[in-house]
Amino acid sequence: MNIQGIKKLLSQGEGLTVEFKAAKDTLSNSVFETVCSFSNRYGDYIFLGVSDSGEVLGVNPKAIPALKKNFVNMLNNPEKISPVLYLNLEEITIDGKTILYVYIPISSHVELCSGKIFDRTEDADIDITKSVDLVANLFNRKSMAFTERKLFPYVTKKELRPEIIKRARQMALNKTTKHP
Repeated sequence: MNIQGIKKLLSQGEGLTVEFKAAKDTLSNSVFETVCSFSNRYGDYIFLGVSDSGEVLGVNPKAIPALKKNFVNMLNNPEKISPVLYLNLEEITIDGKTILYVYIPISSHVELCSGKIFDRTEDADIDITKSVDLVANLFNRKSMAFTERKLFPYVTKKELRPEIIKRARQMALNKTTKHP
């Protein structure tokens, strides 16, 4: 993502798919709750070094390596995030201040943070673990959105047209330029 794109997201404020965290020197547990809730809802961006109002505060430059390492380690710790996620914090400098950001994709699985299920509502991460209805809705939403677990018995190799695969790849790259 480029500076103009980030500035546009910062100016729009927090919401269902954008979250700001001050996180100047350390990562709070709420960062991982947001990662979980974004994965369970629509995904999108978390910005570190940004106030709730969208003001760029910056992160401590000396803390950046530790923040990045801690972020990756926690996402790969199944006691913290399960199933584990493979994400990295990116850094960018805006008006002389460095912020970190990460794109969280929607997951086909229900993600847990410290054994709890979080979902996103407006600009809040809600613990829905004890709500049978909300958890059922989450599972239902995910099962309807992802076809990777569905069988399509009448699909043949004829339906796998190369131009559609090429178009799907381009759509993924348009959304995230570093998409594998």
